[in-house]
Amino acid sequence: MATTLKKLPGSNIAFSPRRIYHLQRNRLVFFRDLVRDFGDVAGIKVGPQQLVIINHPDYIRDVLVTHHKNFTKGEGLQRAKKLLGEGLLTSEGEFHLRQRRLAQPAFHRQRISEYAQTMVAYAERQTNRWQAGQSCDVAREMMQLTLAIAGKTLFDADVDVEAEADEIGEALTEAMRTFDRFTLPFSQLLERLPLPANRRFDQARERLDATIYRMINERRHDQQERGDLLSLLMAARDEEGDGTGMTDEQLRDEAMTIFLAGHETTANALAWTWYLLAQHPEIEQRFHTELDEVLQGRAPTPADYPRLRYTEMIFAESMRLYPPAWTIGRRAINDYEIAGYHIPARTIVIMSQFVTHHDARWFPEPDTFDPERWTPEQKESRPKFSYFPFGGGNRVCIGESFAWMEGVLVLAT
Repeated sequence: MATTLKKLPGSNIAFSPRRIYHLQRNRLVFFRDLVRDFGDVAGIKVGPQQLVIINHPDYIRDVLVTHHKNFTKGEGLQRAKKLLGEGLLTSEGEFHLRQRRLAQPAFHRQRISEYAQTMVAYAERQTNRWQAGQSCDVAREMMQLTLAIAGKTLFDADVDVEAEADEIGEALTEAMRTFDRFTLPFSQLLERLPLPANRRFDQARERLDATIYRMINERRHDQQERGDLLSLLMAARDEEGDGTGMTDEQLRDEAMTIFLAGHETTANALAWTWYLLAQHPEIEQRFHTELDEVLQGRAPTPADYPRLRYTEMIFAESMRLYPPAWTIGRRAINDYEIAGYHIPARTIVIMSQFVTHHDARWFPEPDTFDPERWTPEQKESRPKFSYFPFGGGNRVCIGESFAWMEGVLVLAT
């Protein structure tokens, strides 16, 4: 690496206990302030570990797409293997490519259209429970709804009414709470302590494993094609490789990843969308106008999805303001250069959707809820990686199309 490269701005910051506390308590504010103080490339050290946050779409594209082979997943997702195993979110290299090939047909456009009927049916069932004048916790309601949709589309199981639904919901909640801890500095040390949170996590993982392995075992025996994701994953064969399918352990890891990532993130996106609509009655009115024009009082169908353009713009703007996944981490394999700065091997490179989505260069008045940002003309005027709620490159979320359709159709329903 050439010695003429510049030193990372911010890399000489003394990382005091107070700063560590700030990082743990409010990482969004910490990363936003770091970019504000030092620009699009800023480095800090946590103990011996070098961290770099990048905030320009070109630099984000280079890490996620152009030079992706020089990066592996960040430390947090490596530790998340304790929960997710070697699923698509955490696996690396040739194994990840093989698993992606096997899983891809389950997310084909035609398949997602079939799942859309489940999305609408379950959303109708959820709303039919509500009464005029009733107060309800919209975040909890959306979590229940997306859990039911995930259970039906992934396992062909009516999780919403099964006797074990409450147990599964509690286990998922505990697992996600612990999953967030994996991204904290020094979390590997916390995992080794006999803390109540660690015991709860182990119990939650065992509860989820018991359900998933039971369903896999049942499918192995009845060998019926049910049209759900699990059936498709079990039937998949690696035609470009050795022709084999997934083991039970691999099926478990992929099912766990899809079940956790697929329902919790969409539920959060929907909850924030309802919040934003409640704060902006003029946008809510235009939303209803589109629904009246397109649906004319009936429930939506998969064929309506491309016609619900303003609804999609609302959902896109909600995920800009409150991205369900708010940061991506990558570890550099070899020395790297960003904007003339030396990035040593093993540096953790952080890209925050929240920070970039609130950058006034790409989104004027960034804290304002404005669905008009998502007209075709506006979208074309911005760099691609100024908006990346589902990541990008060869590791882009495999369920992105599923999530867009679910979000739009649930809002419309």
